[in-house]
Amino acid sequence: WGSQIRSYVLDDSRIKDLRTGVETSNTQSVLDGNIDQFIEASLKSGL
Repeated sequence: WGSQIRSYVLDDSRIKDLRTGVETSNTQSVLDGNIDQFIEASLKSGL
C-alpha cells in the first residue's frame, strides 16, 4: 500500500490529509471530488 496520504474517517465525518494537516468535516464535498484545499496545501508545502 505504500505511504498513507489521506485518511477518510466517515463515522466521525472527518477527512484529514496526513502530509499537510489539512482537515475538513465536509466529507460529502470531498467524496464528490472537491479536493482543491488539499491540492493547494500540498503545492504550498512543496509536496
